[in-house]
Amino acid sequence: MARVLVADDDAAIRKLLVDLLSGEGYEVSEAKTGTEVLQVVSRSERRPDLILMDVRMPEMSGIDVLRRMREQKAGLGVLVMTAYGTSNLAIQSIQLGAYDYITKPFDLEEVLVAVRRFFEHRQLQGEVQSLRQQLGARDPSERIVGRSPQMLDVYKTVGRIAGSDATVLISGDTGTGKELVAEVIHQNSPYRQGALVKVACATLPETLLESELFGHEKGSFTSAYTQRKGRFELADKGTIFLDEMGEMTLSTQKKLLRVLQEREFERVGGTQTIRIDCRVIAATNKNLAEEVGKGNFREDLYYRLNVIAIHMPPLRDREGDVPLLVEHFLDKFRFTPQSPPAKISEEALGILEQHDWPGNVRELENTIERAVILARGGVITREHLTLINRVQPRVGRRSVDLGQLLEQRRGLAEAMAEVERQLLVEALQRSSNQLDVAATLLGLSVREMTERLRAHELDGAVGGEAAE
Repeated sequence: MARVLVADDDAAIRKLLVDLLSGEGYEVSEAKTGTEVLQVVSRSERRPDLILMDVRMPEMSGIDVLRRMREQKAGLGVLVMTAYGTSNLAIQSIQLGAYDYITKPFDLEEVLVAVRRFFEHRQLQGEVQSLRQQLGARDPSERIVGRSPQMLDVYKTVGRIAGSDATVLISGDTGTGKELVAEVIHQNSPYRQGALVKVACATLPETLLESELFGHEKGSFTSAYTQRKGRFELADKGTIFLDEMGEMTLSTQKKLLRVLQEREFERVGGTQTIRIDCRVIAATNKNLAEEVGKGNFREDLYYRLNVIAIHMPPLRDREGDVPLLVEHFLDKFRFTPQSPPAKISEEALGILEQHDWPGNVRELENTIERAVILARGGVITREHLTLINRVQPRVGRRSVDLGQLLEQRRGLAEAMAEVERQLLVEALQRSSNQLDVAATLLGLSVREMTERLRAHELDGAVGGEAAE
């Protein structure tokens, strides 16, 4: 049975809350002053799990109690009660470690919701910690966060296949964490003593990608002044991660197929056959089965890559994971190295939970990092959030009527081009013309963002520093 301590110098309020919480099945005790709260907290037995505490109390205020508890590292949950109009005290309380606050006069249902939310939050934390302990060495960095059914499936698959040498194909939208999963697989594979070599296939033209993968001999082409080892050669006894495989041309796909089948190749311009032993992990944000049907991807290569398939779900489908990710990023992005993690208001968290996250986890990560800076490490409110909604494109404050746009334009292609242009403008406005941030908001790579800006003649809107 969960234990709650009600601390208030008003006997009528204490009785009201004791009766309310006892009726809900909680074990409730009382305290009239801040000194009594600290006495209860100092006991080794039957300490409360949650303290519902008024900010203004005799002998010692709730703020002073929070300071003492933080010094003692009590590690207890606290819900503070503040009078209407004392929001500065509420914010100060959260900065000192309170979980949330309730404004007086309060609604009883509001109190119950806040208490239930605290215990649900604590349960989520316990379940996540339990999962990490079960995974043990399979996720030493503890950077994969989430407890939705889709993520539990990912954990299970990674746990089952990491210790093998099987080729893995990771699919999912941009920003869902495909590279992170590849790192965890490598860290727990038989090849973990070797290097994890990453290749961003989408950023390299075909003429350079082949040399990047397989290396080249001196003099094999104009700028080949020396012999160079390719990524596969560097990944020998380790793992090679081929990111965005769907961007690879059919010619390069054919050469890659031989490497996967025979584990051998020749450098560009060379005749010596080089044999390697490495694990191959590939990733794509495209549906490769559909690309095979369109003739854009080799069927034999697809089946050679798709030995073990892992799909990373988009963040909008991961119910309940946003609060856990927010907590993780608040701990990661501290205002200064010495600062405690920033807090986030319930309203701001609710906004984040309702957002559709076109840029997925990467967009959420950038959003929290910016918000911590804007809030100077304090309490993040809705004013500190910078979000873009892909459902209703806008330019400035003017909404776009797609039906009217279709009537005015000569066809769907022109209408969609106009919508894309307006999305690009919106992203640049919201990111203060920072190219990488704008790309993340739209779920694009910097290369893709640059190409689309050029196509719409918007590349001049990006500052020279950002464009570089």
